[in-house]
This record gives sequence, C-alpha cells and structure tokens, in this order.
Amino acid sequence: MHWVLPVLLAVIGVTALLVVTPVSGYRPWPYLKPNSSDLMFGGSKKFEGSSEFIHMRYHMGPVLTANITIHPIWYGRWQKSQKKIIREFINSISAVDSKHPSVAGWWKTVQLYTDQTGANISRTVLLGEEKNDRFYSHGKSLTRLSIQSVIKSAVTSRTKPLPINPKSGLYLLLTSDDVYVEDFCGQVCGFHYFTFPSIVGYTLPYAWVGNSAKLCPGVCAYPFAVPQYMPGLKPLKSPNSDVGVDGMISVIGHEVAELATNPLVNAWYAGQDPVAPVEIADLCEGIYGTGGGGSYTGQLLNDKDGATYNMNGIRRRYLVQWVWNHIVSYCTGPNALDQVFWPLWVLVGWVMMHD
Repeated sequence: MHWVLPVLLAVIGVTALLVVTPVSGYRPWPYLKPNSSDLMFGGSKKFEGSSEFIHMRYHMGPVLTANITIHPIWYGRWQKSQKKIIREFINSISAVDSKHPSVAGWWKTVQLYTDQTGANISRTVLLGEEKNDRFYSHGKSLTRLSIQSVIKSAVTSRTKPLPINPKSGLYLLLTSDDVYVEDFCGQVCGFHYFTFPSIVGYTLPYAWVGNSAKLCPGVCAYPFAVPQYMPGLKPLKSPNSDVGVDGMISVIGHEVAELATNPLVNAWYAGQDPVAPVEIADLCEGIYGTGGGGSYTGQLLNDKDGATYNMNGIRRRYLVQWVWNHIVSYCTGPNALDQVFWPLWVLVGWVMMHD
C-alpha cells in the first residue's frame, strides 16, 4: 500500500508477485496511470467526499485491539535528528493532549474500526525497542524477500534482539537515503505485509518505508519536493527541515493505519481481491485537507516560518494524509474545516458499532 493528469483513481501501487505480495504500495501522488483498481471503481476521480463506488468491508480477520507497539529497525546510516522526528511522530499517535489539530485526532478515525467482537482498534500506540542495522547487513539493494531477512536478523540477533510480539507488535523497517528497495520510486514509497514463518520463524506484521531524499524526492516526498517533469510547481517548506524524513512521515502513518486495520490481509479492505486489497489509507492518498482530491492536497496550515503541515505532534508538526472513515464513507482528518462535526462522527461510529 504520480503526478500526471488526467487524474484517475489509483489506489494500488504494487503488482502481484509470485513469491511475496505486500498489500499496500503507498505513493503520496498516486495518479500516474490507470490500473485494475481504476476499472474496479469505474475510473472515477477520487475526491475528498466521493463515496459512490467505495464499499469498505470487514472480512472477519483480526485487527489490533490490544496496545500497539511499534519496533523501528533503522537500516543504514541515520542522523540523530532524523530519528527524533520519526520517534516523536509515533509517540504523538497516543498524545491526546497535543494541540488541535493533532496526530492523536487523526488516529481517532483508525480507532473506529473493530473486530468481530466489536472491540475497537487500540487508542494506545507505543514506541517499542529499536534495532540499528547501520552496516547494511543485507546490502544497499533489498528485494521484498530480503526485507523479511532483515527483520529476521533484528529479532534473532545475538545482542539485544527485538521482542517477538505477533499479536500487537508492528515491525517498521526504515531504510536510509542510500538504500534502494525493489520497486522503490517506480511503484512504491512504502508497503506492509506479514513475515513468513519459513523465513523469519514467525508471522509478524511489518511495514517498510524508505527515505527518498536522494533517489526520488519528487515522487515520495511531495509536496516538499516536486517531480522534474512539472516545471513551475514550487515545493512547500517541510515542517521539520528534512524533506526526506518529512516525506516519510505520511507514508509511515499510511502503513501503520493499514497494519492496525488489516494486519494479516483478511480484515478491513474494499474490493474483491485479497491479494491487492484497497485499504483505509489507499482510498485517501494525496488528500491532506478539506477539498483535497485529484491534484489538490486540500487546505493545509502554515507555521510562522512558512512551513506546511496539517497536524500537531507532541512538540513538532507533521503533514499526514487522511484516512477513510467507513461510518460516513468519507476521507477524514483532524484539520477538516468542518471539524465541529467530528465529535459527532466519532459518537455515531461508536454507537453504531456497540448498539
């Protein structure tokens, strides 16, 4: 789980592979060309309030209702300042006292999703133990399968291995800006799936997100960088002064939201194909504010220095895409201009799911 007009709904960026098929290939600008998903949804354009063709369904699989712990794996060379930006974003998911609009407010939409018992996605997301792989244990060019081998190395390391937590642990592999991953930049900026016991020894939900600063910032760090083939379009100023990492934040949010609601690819998704499901963040790619859709990100905020963001963390600011609210069949986010109605949406969702 692209930047060219005409704008067509494109919600799947990963083609099926014979061996391993991550279910989400995220790109901040998903509009390069039509694919099978475009045909499924009638080639309709994706706008903030469009819901005519969207049927998000629950397929009875598990979702993450227990406290969620995210274990970052830092692959390659990372600056301390870069790690701080990402760590604070993860910690901000449960920081309910953050200034409005907040990352915690964004997570409330994810919390609306339930399992078959009616239990909601956990409101608690914790930053767990971390692992550094600064010497590129599997090289600087990774395949989808070798990503699982990196995770195996992290959980089986002789020194400070990551804990094994198949029920509520998420393993977040973050590759530095000098690492290439299969299909990176061409098809995806990040994806999620689960590990194979034949490789890792366990079934663990995981996501990969790459730093695109050197390889393709115009593809994966929009709107803080723009594609070369769009002359005249000026990039926006990133809120944490790091284009690559600020671009990663929305991809991380995308993948974590989908891991929480569809960790084993059998829970919440739209469409008929479980191999290439359309998930809650896929439906809102490129939408960051009210009115978003097509080539327009939606209405955003600017700080006193001119940096662009749409939500507050504990101390920092971030730009994070919205996610699909299945109660109202709409992409929603904490910075919506009609935010006065958001508490009512939450209330209606909880009442309907617990009635």
